[in-house]
Amino acid sequence: MHAAATQFEKRGQLIARLAESRAMTDELFRVVRAEALYDRPIPERHRIIFYVGHLEAFDWNLIAGQALGLGQAHPEFDRLFAFGIDPVGGGLPTDQPADWPRVPEIASYNQRVRQELDRMLSGHSQAPAQRWQFPEETILNVAIEHRLMHAETLAYMFHQLPLDRKSAPRSYSLLPPPAPSAPAEARMVEIPTGQVTLGIPRQPGLFGWDNEFDVHRVEVPAFAIDVFKITNGEFLNFMRAGGYDAPRFWDAGDWAWIKKEGITHPRFWFERHGQWFYRAMFEDTPLPLDWPVYVSHAEAAAYARFAGKSLPTEGQFHRAAYGSPSDEERAFPWGNAPANGQRGNFDFRRWDPAAVASHPAGRSAFGVEDILGNGWEWTATQFAPFPGFQPFPFYRGYSANFFDGKHYVMKGASPRTAACFLRRSFRNWFQGNYPFVYASFRCVSN
Repeated sequence: MHAAATQFEKRGQLIARLAESRAMTDELFRVVRAEALYDRPIPERHRIIFYVGHLEAFDWNLIAGQALGLGQAHPEFDRLFAFGIDPVGGGLPTDQPADWPRVPEIASYNQRVRQELDRMLSGHSQAPAQRWQFPEETILNVAIEHRLMHAETLAYMFHQLPLDRKSAPRSYSLLPPPAPSAPAEARMVEIPTGQVTLGIPRQPGLFGWDNEFDVHRVEVPAFAIDVFKITNGEFLNFMRAGGYDAPRFWDAGDWAWIKKEGITHPRFWFERHGQWFYRAMFEDTPLPLDWPVYVSHAEAAAYARFAGKSLPTEGQFHRAAYGSPSDEERAFPWGNAPANGQRGNFDFRRWDPAAVASHPAGRSAFGVEDILGNGWEWTATQFAPFPGFQPFPFYRGYSANFFDGKHYVMKGASPRTAACFLRRSFRNWFQGNYPFVYASFRCVSN
């Protein structure tokens, strides 16, 4: 009886989390002005209108289609809104706004999908429990986390919209003027040789995406790592030293990319009357020198070479973030206590970065600060399967399609990363020539 009750409670919690994630993405779409819903703020991605329908189509195709083997909600929309675009796909999309359905049609589809899925999940439909072809708990977690991943993807997409194409929510507070004092002093800390645990074990009740399995141990030789993420101020020094004009700091492919695209500064910066500014989510501000710089992997690697250092491997990140002098590993950098706003800039508390020394309560056992939150961190590790990898049978391409040598593992979290992704095993990834993500970095010396 107790086990059944616990399972029932867990199911109720997941259904409540799904409702919360829906409310979050609904609120996020309200940021976009109606006339901008058919805009394409990032050339390599779909127009915003696609994502309005995608979240519900994904849930329907996953839950009703894959898990329960039921019919279609809307044959055309189920297919049209099923899949996004890989930023490294074959060429830029060429569709026009008129190629997409109108907002009222999509809203009607979304309402119908939600109502029918809610009936299924509440037990008031023709989908009894024995029909689930995959574990219900896994499927619901995938639906929730997929939606929360898009809450972050949509944020960095909307970040690229002109300010007059979006509206700040009422809860938004204007950014304070940049601090007049100098940023935190850059320094490194020595990390001794030790082992790290990567991945998670396959056991009931433990959710992870397919690339998080299987658990295994890795030996990490001693190294030194930056205490803080590289700041805008430090990256500005790289620019002023001619970093974007020096091929010796770039590998051949990255050099060809920045020259072809005419990239001369981070995507989130712009220059006006000889002064650098930062394009925050809802306003422009003089460049905050103590915020972490957001750049592509290509730019991060070039800076590291300029500094005579390198980007950390996935194992080095884990050792610095979750290890300790006693070789005990922690659930979070600060220990095993739950995450909160004192520990870092994550879980949608801010729309933009904070100064790199803002969360000393989140430092790791080795004294590394700001390592969870305030910007994902690029690693030198190419995204690849762990030993024992098995793709999700209901979503076989989620990770496997990106094991191509072009994508790099990112660890940590950004200001717009949901709390569920703060788990130690979560792995994010992007291709190296993609400058739109909330991605920071720090350097290591071996």
